[in-house]
Amino acid sequence: MNITIDGKICTAKHGQTVLQVARENDIYIPSLCWHERTGKTGRCRACLVNVKGSHRLHEACATDAHDGMVVKTDTSEVLAARKLVVELLLSNGKHDCLACEADGQCELQEMAYRLGIERPAFGIETEDFPLDETSEGITRDMNRCILCGRCVKVCNEDVMHEVLGVAWRAAESVLVADDDKPLGESSCVQCGQCVQACPTGALTFKLAKGKGRTWQLEKKTVICPYCGVGCVIDAYIRDGKIISAMGGEDRWQEQVNRAMLCVKGRFGLDFVNRSDRLKTPLVRRAGELVEATWEEALDFAAKGLGQIRDAHGSGAIGFLSSAKCSNEENYAMMRLARGVIGTNNIDHCARLCHSSTVAGLATTLGSGAMTNSMQEASQSDVILITGSNTTWSHPVFGSMIKRAVLRDGVKLIVVDPRQTDLAKVADLHLRQRSGSDVAWLMGMQRIIIEQGWADMDYVRSRCENWDDYEKSLAFFTPETVERLSGIGPGDLFQLAELFATTGRGSIYFSMGITQHTHGVDNVRAVANLSMITGNLGFPGGGVNPLRGQSNVQGACDMGALPNVFSSYQPVTEQSVREKFAQAWGTDAAAMDEQIGMTVTNMVQSMGEDIRGLYVMGENPMLSEPNLNHAEAQFKKLDLLIVQDIFLTETARLADVVFPAASFAEKTGTYTNSERRCQLGRAALNPPGEARQDYHIIAQLARRLGCENFPDTNERLFAEMTSLSPHYGGMTYERLEANCGLRWPCPTPDHPGTPILHVGQFVRGKGLLTPLEYRPPAEEPCEEYPMALSTGRQLEHFHTGSMSRRSEVLDGLVPNASVEINPRDAEALGISPGEVVRVSTRRGCIELAAEITDRAAPGSLFAPFHFAEASANRLTNDALDPIAKIPEFKICAAKLEKI
Repeated sequence: MNITIDGKICTAKHGQTVLQVARENDIYIPSLCWHERTGKTGRCRACLVNVKGSHRLHEACATDAHDGMVVKTDTSEVLAARKLVVELLLSNGKHDCLACEADGQCELQEMAYRLGIERPAFGIETEDFPLDETSEGITRDMNRCILCGRCVKVCNEDVMHEVLGVAWRAAESVLVADDDKPLGESSCVQCGQCVQACPTGALTFKLAKGKGRTWQLEKKTVICPYCGVGCVIDAYIRDGKIISAMGGEDRWQEQVNRAMLCVKGRFGLDFVNRSDRLKTPLVRRAGELVEATWEEALDFAAKGLGQIRDAHGSGAIGFLSSAKCSNEENYAMMRLARGVIGTNNIDHCARLCHSSTVAGLATTLGSGAMTNSMQEASQSDVILITGSNTTWSHPVFGSMIKRAVLRDGVKLIVVDPRQTDLAKVADLHLRQRSGSDVAWLMGMQRIIIEQGWADMDYVRSRCENWDDYEKSLAFFTPETVERLSGIGPGDLFQLAELFATTGRGSIYFSMGITQHTHGVDNVRAVANLSMITGNLGFPGGGVNPLRGQSNVQGACDMGALPNVFSSYQPVTEQSVREKFAQAWGTDAAAMDEQIGMTVTNMVQSMGEDIRGLYVMGENPMLSEPNLNHAEAQFKKLDLLIVQDIFLTETARLADVVFPAASFAEKTGTYTNSERRCQLGRAALNPPGEARQDYHIIAQLARRLGCENFPDTNERLFAEMTSLSPHYGGMTYERLEANCGLRWPCPTPDHPGTPILHVGQFVRGKGLLTPLEYRPPAEEPCEEYPMALSTGRQLEHFHTGSMSRRSEVLDGLVPNASVEINPRDAEALGISPGEVVRVSTRRGCIELAAEITDRAAPGSLFAPFHFAEASANRLTNDALDPIAKIPEFKICAAKLEKI
């Protein structure tokens, strides 16, 4: 349909407002309360327009367009009404543009300028509000607030945190957090979305104050370096430093994060500005790391690698690639290991988080990746989340889940030992014993089949191995499940009924499922559940592992694994080795034909089978389990090369340290949890002599005899896509034009694949897997009566090398704490904040007590971000026999009052 605005004929879509049509056609209509991500409001009346045939003015933000409508935006009546609105707003408060951080981007200021208002027409006595600077990241100045309601709507209806509101009435109305608390003392999670939506200077970024006006800042778009959501960020830069961050606004509906950010994406980028960034290479001389030239450091590393290869063979060298580095850099590391050194001993942190996912889903479905897209949450009828504290570990996606539940009516089931934020809004929350997931998952499936709720048409047409699978369910009676998991028969029945009978069901899980000695079985049980209910290959369904780091999916795709080249092409197949050898100009006969060591196996073999290790962008001295043992193992190496942006705990043990570029200083691609490959562009220059990771690798390769090693991101990407069918149709231009592409994308005209297994599974028929129950490697006992689990906090990430160098993030949570149930704390006489001792068979740490119902009775939870109280000094290095993933999620522990 067509409408006419100021004489211009504009095409409009059904459901669009006049304001939306005007914006699409570059016609200025001001709006102070309306925001494109919060919808119709009609509160401020700044967007009044004249509609032909009507006897009154209409709010453009709340008036639907209809065919033949004629709209005028600049009549004298319209302008007079707008002028009155602005003059009243300017008169009520203290709108001193010269001293305001929003100068140049304030929408109220823009309206006043366009209307020719130089000073308020009315003199209104207003209350002088004190500045609220209690928040670590946000300043709240109520003297500049116009009560437009944008921040309230975005908080309550977009990111779904439900913190902000408007209290009192009429002239007494005021913006409040919770029940009128200072922002820093409220339940605000510091996502900063309210600041991004604010049209004035009422809400601003605290640390950006005085660091540059709008016109002095340069906008650069980057990919967030934290979790696997892969948020697009508009970084605002001045003088080579990141000043502030906004969720990417350009084509926001097509972006994975839909312009949202969490506290880490918003405030956690300033680590790149830190003065302790590595700026020059370091070489160990006389027991000390000292500065060296690039030539000295590269020669030292190449000589050491060559000597180990000559003396002990290629298999004595290991490579640890990085989920924080780009696809190009992971491919380069894989190429160096296999094509130059000649070993398959390459791995990365996926071994410690989702290797059981890859193993479990690859055998059952044919692909080890997330089957669907995060944006589909609202298309589900029911969502099952287990082993994922989504609002902490993947906060932006956590908001999408909350919106699907609270706004769209999607049913939510949470099965988790902890009372997570999503558990509080779930239709059903069950707290199983840690390590009992196979029991409740298979018991749930037994009920579904017995009650006739399974989709047998789907099973018969798309799955195999039914008979063996069905027989294995006999063990999992409701009584047995209760004994093993603590979930009673009635709750188990309710769980099965809600998931199987509600409609299209999706399952999301993370490391609470995978980090077990039976992690692969857990994942297979999840796949079984999705298959028997017919929930794979459709929008709103699927088995969806939430990956932990920004490019952990990409690092797997690039072959930073001991058993596959890029695109999961097996190293054991001669034809595959010949394909890569030909492309690399090397001898296929010299390539390793055996599956290499995992990182967990490499650590155990250090000083014997493994003599040298090259680590890029990882910090195993905090991330490995049983850290005391791991540290002793690392000290047995003949050569340790570390390539990083800071002198991490691992780098301090190194013989050579290479200073690398951070995410904001490189151009390259990253593949998020939903298989979406996105292009990130360099926003800054690396500090000092720091270099690109791929350039360092290429320089080493040339010293080791490979003269043709590609040394630009463009050359690496072109070579990678030519050898990797999943990425074969991707180019930088296509990635930018499409806001990323989801693999498989095999040809230049392929649109990408948002949903896997449509019509049939990648492996043909889905494999239903019979399972036996296996308990955790270590359970509570008389000496160690508590069950300890480890994981992430909202404000921190992985080993803390980035987040603990962020001023806001470290200010929010500067120290480690252990979650203790109130019942256990009372029994031991422990008070909140008191320093306690937690010990296991492997070590002990001391940290503050956080007494909270999040922890179940008899359970403890400790984060692993803090070197001074590293939870991984306690964790068990027992491994899943297939995936070789450690059991981070449960070990027997003792809690003591000091």
